[in-house]
Amino acid sequence: MALEANGRARTLLTDRPELYEARFPDPERLAGRWAEDCLRRHGAGPRVLDMGCGTGRDAGRLHAAGRRVTGADLSEPMLAYARTHHPGPEYVRADLHGFDFGAEAFDAVVCLDSALLYCHTNEQLDRFLSSCRRALSPGGLLVAEMRNGAYFLGRTDLLDSPADAEFAWRGVVHRSVTTLTVDRTAQLLRRVRVWSAGDGGEPAEERSAWRLLFPQELRHVLTAHGFEVLELHDGPGPRTEPPWREGLLPGRAADADRLHVVARRSRP
Repeated sequence: MALEANGRARTLLTDRPELYEARFPDPERLAGRWAEDCLRRHGAGPRVLDMGCGTGRDAGRLHAAGRRVTGADLSEPMLAYARTHHPGPEYVRADLHGFDFGAEAFDAVVCLDSALLYCHTNEQLDRFLSSCRRALSPGGLLVAEMRNGAYFLGRTDLLDSPADAEFAWRGVVHRSVTTLTVDRTAQLLRRVRVWSAGDGGEPAEERSAWRLLFPQELRHVLTAHGFEVLELHDGPGPRTEPPWREGLLPGRAADADRLHVVARRSRP
């Protein structure tokens, strides 16, 4: 993901949503089902904002569960794809670094697949959480799933060597080589990914980064913004191993590579 001058992120996959779904398939809709399970267990109302909705898969799953869903993303190609392939929700363009859909417009905000971690600075994170609080009705929920910064304390298994991935899409084999490094000063996990395809095109390099948030740091900033943390754990979740399944309750540890949070907006 290359950062533009305005701080907004773009990648090869951002503008090619079909390729995104081919590279990161979720045929069982685990992410959307996990989010719905969180909403149901904590009694969330029907109005849901999926912030960073991408291709609309999770927004569509929440809609199928009976929610009134708004999917928001910065990528116009993603939104256009979502409207066609995952209809039902309303899809709108918005920036998670600061958005305004009106006061108390939603009963829940969902932010999956590390989208929250594109808030690289404290100011961006503050604006995101302030926007969430403004958008939520009193008692509304924030449900988020992301990488866990604590995993990188003393562990290097994700950093030691590049990771290769290969998949076929429309008869062409696509390959990516991904290298991760930790920028401790900025508290970022930086990614360099080189794409190549068997169609003879030139390799493409993209750069992106995620904020490394630690469990107690996240608990503190949520509390400071007027949220009560109901769950904060490393799994099971939609991207854990083994993955979440219906009936599995949240764990109590926060040590593995994913972090899951459910927080309730405090009442006035």
